[in-house]
Amino acid sequence: MSLRLLSAALVAALVVAVVPAHADERERDEMRHSVERGEIRPLEDILSTIRDKLPGEVAGVEVERKKGRWIYEFRVVDGKGRLFEVQVDARSAAIESIKEK
Repeated sequence: MSLRLLSAALVAALVVAVVPAHADERERDEMRHSVERGEIRPLEDILSTIRDKLPGEVAGVEVERKKGRWIYEFRVVDGKGRLFEVQVDARSAAIESIKEK
């Protein structure tokens, strides 16, 4: 299976399950309500906005609250197999940082 095909399959699965596994029911409800209130843009919207700006293919994603703001944290793998962590503001879709891991 090609890296591109594998990445596409992972993204499709992650669109459904973005909430971190360690999140409890209260945290899941808070995230869902934040999407409903417009504090968090849906993952699909964020991906369509930033996909061309990423250094590779998305291999994982989580959403978390940092300093009172929601942040999408993407794990991205480039064509050379390097792993990057990309932090994106969940409301504006602005890329805040890209760090090689």
